[in-house]
This record gives sequence, C-alpha cells and structure tokens, in this order.
Amino acid sequence: MPDQTTPTTRIFKTGATRIVEDESLRGLSIEEVRGILKRTYPEIAHATVRETTQADGTVQIDFLPQPGKKG
Repeated sequence: MPDQTTPTTRIFKTGATRIVEDESLRGLSIEEVRGILKRTYPEIAHATVRETTQADGTVQIDFLPQPGKKG
C-alpha cells in the first residue's frame, strides 16, 4: 500500500515518449494534462486514454492515437 503522505507518481506516455509528472502537472486532471501536452504532441488531442497502475504504485496514462481519415 502506498504511503499516503507521498503523492503517487504518474507517467504520461504517447508512442515511445514518456513524460514523468513534475510539479507543473501535479494535481491536474488527465484532461488538463492533455490540454497542455497536445501543444507539443498534437496526436493526443483525440487519443484514447488508458490508465494502468504498476506494481510499484506508479500510475501510467497512455495516450493511444486514433487513426485519422485520409483524403
């Protein structure tokens, strides 16, 4: 069981890129983080979100890009 005094670390992942939560992202909802990150990673604007908890208590949030329409 994680220590309640230590906040759980979140890792945001898009493709091969991992963004470890820092003070600027702490306390923000996933949608708020998406709003910040989509400036740099536009593919997450419409991505599906999958949240998993690792054995060490770290929460990983995957932004899974959706295929776009061509033409």
